[in-house]
Amino acid sequence: MEFSADEIMGWVTAFYWPFLRIGALFMAAPIFGARTVPVRIRIILAVLITVLLFPTMPDTSGLDPLGASGAVVAVQQVLIGILMGMTLHIMFAALVMSGMISATTMGLGFASTVDPQNGVQVTILGQYYLIIATLLFLSVDGHLLLLSVLADSFLAIPLNGDLFPMEVLWNLVVFSTEMFLTALLIALPIMVGVLLVNLGLGVVTRAAPQLNIFAVGFPATMLTGFVLVLLCQPLLAPLLMDLFSNSFDFLRLNLN
Repeated sequence: MEFSADEIMGWVTAFYWPFLRIGALFMAAPIFGARTVPVRIRIILAVLITVLLFPTMPDTSGLDPLGASGAVVAVQQVLIGILMGMTLHIMFAALVMSGMISATTMGLGFASTVDPQNGVQVTILGQYYLIIATLLFLSVDGHLLLLSVLADSFLAIPLNGDLFPMEVLWNLVVFSTEMFLTALLIALPIMVGVLLVNLGLGVVTRAAPQLNIFAVGFPATMLTGFVLVLLCQPLLAPLLMDLFSNSFDFLRLNLN
């Protein structure tokens, strides 16, 4: 069996376009794109997913990878993959922000560690929330749902279709407000509880000025924060599920 150079070039280019979108997603998405995952593993996963989705891909024989139109399509595919990854990053960033707000309120802002997923310094409480969110995301098959949305995006935004609508980028900026809202909802009980403790300590200090407020206040606010974190655990899962649902609804609405 012999294959011509044109046939081989057609197969390579047909594999190249979806690989750009899938590879950009694996580089930008949380869990898949974590720094603890080697780049070689991400590339292998992107190749495997591309091979699995290759039979369902539309015909891209008319695209020239070395021409101006091919460069535009390549940039578009990378942009779509990064957009999908950034949407999920916003979702996980809400947990880091809520942990930072809660830890600062409790007096644990100085206790920080390196986030292995992003390689940045985060508070201990933020890392705790992030681990819970990651485990919950995997337990509800969020990674498989992400791959399903990725496969559907090739039908909604074909490789040789129209240009990527730029208003989706503005929609992503608007969607980022969801991060601040969810972070505030998670941290609000701890903020209110610690505030009430500080108000009580202020009244006690006025009544007994000889009391060392620093020796009493710091352990009291920290203990109150830990108790509230424990009491708010049953409310964390529904908030995270709503955040996951809103993130995938955003992807389906803008990419499907």
